[in-house]
Amino acid sequence: MDSLVLRTAIRYLLPLLLLFSIFALLRGHNEPGGGFVGGLVAASAFALYALAFSVERARQLLPGTPRRLMGLGLLTAVVSGLIAVLVGDPFMTAQWEDRPLPVVGKLGTPLLFDIGVYLTVIGVVLTIIFALAEEE
Repeated sequence: MDSLVLRTAIRYLLPLLLLFSIFALLRGHNEPGGGFVGGLVAASAFALYALAFSVERARQLLPGTPRRLMGLGLLTAVVSGLIAVLVGDPFMTAQWEDRPLPVVGKLGTPLLFDIGVYLTVIGVVLTIIFALAEEE
């Protein structure tokens, strides 16, 4: 696809969509949203970029390969559950910091788990989208 309008629009939309995905991630551990929704928004931003330019250029924008993002996300999610085991609680028991922060609220292992989900969703969705786009 060779669309000047899409190429111009995605240059402005990509940073906005990524910023919104981080907002959804941070807001979501206390409100609706979170890692899954934020990951879908971020993956859609990279998918639009791949549609406007190419899969190769979209891959260059990523901080790693989609498989590495999946692996890092799964590792982060598991570590968030193991923190509770280290302090003597059952696996995946939430551990909270007492000082609340603006927008995010209290920091805790649920946010770490959401970050793991965020990275995993980006990796899975982009693996599928990039594979389908490269077939054409």
